[in-house]
Order: sequence, then C-alpha cells, then structure tokens
Amino acid sequence: MTEPFSVAVTVRGYETDVQGHLNQSVYLQYAEHARWSLLQAAGIGQTELIGKGVGPVALETTIRYKRELRAGDEVEVTCDFHWGEGKSFRIEQTIRKTDGTVSAEISAVGGLLDLKERRLVTDPREYFRALATDPRLFGL
Repeated sequence: MTEPFSVAVTVRGYETDVQGHLNQSVYLQYAEHARWSLLQAAGIGQTELIGKGVGPVALETTIRYKRELRAGDEVEVTCDFHWGEGKSFRIEQTIRKTDGTVSAEISAVGGLLDLKERRLVTDPREYFRALATDPRLFGL
C-alpha cells in the first residue's frame, strides 16, 4: 500500500481562536486545501473540470478532533480517496503534527456534479481517470 498524498501547512496566528488553538472551521479549510492540491498534482485543475462539465461536491463531512493545534505548529494534511461502486466516494484525511501526533481525522463523502443537469455523475472514477495525468494519486 502506498502512502496517501499529503501537503505541509503551518498554522498561522490569525487562524487561532480566543483559546489560542486552531479555529474549528480552519480544519475544513486545511482538508479542502489538501484535496485541491491532490487534484492539481494529478493534473486536474478547475479549468479541466469545468471543461468536462463537472465539479466536485461535498456530501458529508465528519471531523474528529484529537489534539489542539497552536500558531506556528507545522502539520501534514493527508488525502486518500476510496472508491465504491456508486455515484459517491469517500475521502479519508489526517492532520498530523511533525512529531506524529494526530490532531484531527476527517472523513468525507463526495461526488462529481454534472454542472448542466445538477445531478451526480454515475461513475466519478472514470472522470478522474480520464482527466488525470497521474490517476495513481487517486488510487486508480
């Protein structure tokens, strides 16, 4: 099994709340950043998605907070796609400090929306496979 795709992020002071730890909404932004970074690394940009008439959508997101993050902490945000047989797919993500401490686990269900029909496409894997220059990053 290969390691999941990951990006490095440094927690910025303006992202923290009154208690001095990372604001809960920023965890979602870090997860989104990692997902878009994976698409970019696989050769898929917004232009390519729009050209195909599709766009990624979040259907469900669960965050399990494990340990707080503070300004200046350096983290790795992973992104691992899991494919089923239907119209949706699961994305598992971990936000981990450089010392290995897991700060949060994020589990999301996503899909690809047909921008004209406003419905999920039948087989999102095929869109990712066709658009990507490196589909291995999606486990394809």
